Amino acid sequence: MRHLRIATYNLLHGQPLAADGSPALFPAEPGAPLAEAVADLDADVLALQEVDRHQERSGLVDQAAVAAKAMGAADWRFAAALHGTPAPLSGWLPDPSVSGLQVYGPAEVDTATGQPSYGTALLTRLPVRHWRARRFAPAPFGLPLKVAGRRGLTQVPDEPRAALAAVLEGSGGPFTVVAAHLSFVPGWNVAQLAAIRRWIADLPQPYLVLGDFNLIGAVPRTVLGSASAIERTTSRERVRAARQARTARTGLRRRRVREPRPRLQGWYDLARTPTYPSHRPAVQFDHILGIGVPRTAVGSVSAPRAEVSDHRPLVVDVAL
Repeated sequence: MRHLRIATYNLLHGQPLAADGSPALFPAEPGAPLAEAVADLDADVLALQEVDRHQERSGLVDQAAVAAKAMGAADWRFAAALHGTPAPLSGWLPDPSVSGLQVYGPAEVDTATGQPSYGTALLTRLPVRHWRARRFAPAPFGLPLKVAGRRGLTQVPDEPRAALAAVLEGSGGPFTVVAAHLSFVPGWNVAQLAAIRRWIADLPQPYLVLGDFNLIGAVPRTVLGSASAIERTTSRERVRAARQARTARTGLRRRRVREPRPRLQGWYDLARTPTYPSHRPAVQFDHILGIGVPRTAVGSVSAPRAEVSDHRPLVVDVAL
């Protein structure tokens, strides 16, 4: 098995921060702090959230392309959850000329539209067999939240979210990685995570699901485990219904031969360490969850301080 470094990082649109967590000015080369932070991670697979593309606030940088170059990614995708520009206190001003989900990759760096967008990215040094992407609608209401650079709480509307999945070729065979950024609205994020489990049901295990889930503790692994249990129950019910229909049609009952099923580990956290806020981590919103990955395959875990974002990156070494 090859040892891989898997990481997830909420970029806060590449915003540099001072030592006390307050926003700092972007340098003359606005993509430089992001490139340095990503290069320091030395990740083989990297999930990024709150990624800007051609936004004025982040220097018109294609941040997914900058990060891909910094880590030496062989392939990558950026899923734009929305096209438009951020608006103070009101969320986003959407671009009416572009609707729905748009996905960009290496082929679009020099040819795609320069319209500003925002979303989720997944980058890898490994060969990719298959890509897929999906968009989640925002919750119909927001919440009062602490916003960097502002006093007290700010009423923040929810926003569309995006997820990316890739089937990667590891030394031990194919495995599936998902990059996701979930809603901060309680319940809404739980439903999105359960939907991701169903969305990748036809892709090969092992699974690794990475990202900022806006969920803490055992909630993410419990949600994924429950979604898997429902899926297994539904599958058994479909088989039972098909068998009953065949018996009713033919009057014959086929003798069942029970074959041993492979036993897979349940969902678990490959890393448990606080990641937010970056200057003084107290909670873990960022997760790397897996199933079908032996616990003995998991090596070192870290959440290094970086000069970009109010989140720390979460990094795990794992043999796959």
